[in-house]
Amino acid sequence: MLYARGALSPSPEQIEYADMLHRLATGDLYACRKLADDAEVDDHIIGFHAQQAVEKALKVALVLADSELPHTHDLELLVEQVKGAGTTVPDELSDTEWLTPWAAELRYDEPIALDRMAALAAAESASGWAASLLADAKLPQPDPDPGRKSREEAPPAPEP
Repeated sequence: MLYARGALSPSPEQIEYADMLHRLATGDLYACRKLADDAEVDDHIIGFHAQQAVEKALKVALVLADSELPHTHDLELLVEQVKGAGTTVPDELSDTEWLTPWAAELRYDEPIALDRMAALAAAESASGWAASLLADAKLPQPDPDPGRKSREEAPPAPEP
């Protein structure tokens, strides 16, 4: 299991919210794919969408782990929180803090060069990882006590 919440699995509402976050991350990834090769598009636009794809993927993991969602764009903080919630973060996402400034700071500062292919690779990896977390969360969960009979199967209690 890629998410961890003890013996509990995510609620339908958590899965629905995580799905929505993943759809948003996929939209950011799509923007990265379409714009990364276009030299007329500024780096800050690609950097922003790559950072957002990674951020939203990490937040998918937090939702599925029933962890609090912080109001932050800090990818290093989010990675640590996901790990603290018991979810394994792929190595390629553990080192994405370099994208954090692209969330806001570098959108309004002096531009610096962005490694567009590395940004796109991070966004791709994050989106794929979030998709696998969601797929696992949607799998039917095994009965923790398979020997226990359901109320429908159990014989009626004797009358006193």
